[in-house]
Amino acid sequence: MDNLTEPGLGAIVAERRQLTNLAYRLLGSLAEAEDAVQETYTRWYAMSPQKREAIESPGAWLTTVAGRVCLDVLGSARARRERYVGAWIPEPLPDRTEWSGARSSDTGADPADRITLDESVSMAFLVVLESMTPAERVAFVLHDVFQYPFADIAEIVGRTPAACRQLASSARRRMRAAKDPSPPVAGQAGLVRHFKQAWEARDIEALVGLLDPDAAMIADGGGKVGTALRPVEGAERIAEYLIQIASLAPGLTLLERTVNGRPGLVAQHTDVTVTVAAFDVTDTRVTRIWAVRNPEKLRSWNAPCGGEAKEGGSV
Repeated sequence: MDNLTEPGLGAIVAERRQLTNLAYRLLGSLAEAEDAVQETYTRWYAMSPQKREAIESPGAWLTTVAGRVCLDVLGSARARRERYVGAWIPEPLPDRTEWSGARSSDTGADPADRITLDESVSMAFLVVLESMTPAERVAFVLHDVFQYPFADIAEIVGRTPAACRQLASSARRRMRAAKDPSPPVAGQAGLVRHFKQAWEARDIEALVGLLDPDAAMIADGGGKVGTALRPVEGAERIAEYLIQIASLAPGLTLLERTVNGRPGLVAQHTDVTVTVAAFDVTDTRVTRIWAVRNPEKLRSWNAPCGGEAKEGGSV
């Protein structure tokens, strides 16, 4: 039977968004997530029509396969990231309304719909996921984020439901230990705006005042662009580093943007996005800055038809 006329094709295709949401959270990379979803569909269509028709819940089958594919990728990614130059930070995502559609393989779908931006896709959340074992990560994301029962997760992870429950519990403890109370989005937006203004003005005292004394900035250049290879720690050191960047890169434009569902900043040079910064904040101070500079992770910010600049200023 031709794929285009196969019964239930629409329902199969409709699972792509859910699968991409899952794969991005598991892998922290949109490029790897899309590859994992493509591999899942390849395995589906590699079966005979008779075998596909015999599957009672195609959505559950696709999720199970996608979870296994991601688990395999996570196992190999750990070794690859040990060889990565500098810190590895999850790939940042633009706001749905600012998505520019890089790497879109769904010609008939709005790529902005493929990732639901909520708390479980914030940079702080994804960074904690990176500290988990692959099995912990899969069990936690599937159960706590996507509400899958442990019996189904057990089939993906290859362990008992009780063991999967323990994995999710361990991951939950990691998440609670790392999570600081965050202000509402509006509060974070105001703090990030003040941070932007202080950086543009090269006001080191203002920057220090906006940073927690124990703040840290982690940068990801992937060895492809110059950046700090180790975390920059402490308010004064971060402020000095940012002022130095402003001096070395005249004409850099800062834009307020939504990064993984939270207020962040984008730095552009000659209309090209060169840095995307995500923030973790308390009520009054910035505690973490994740600055992604690896151009391979900025494709969705630089593809044609991207959003026009808003409220920009030159540094």
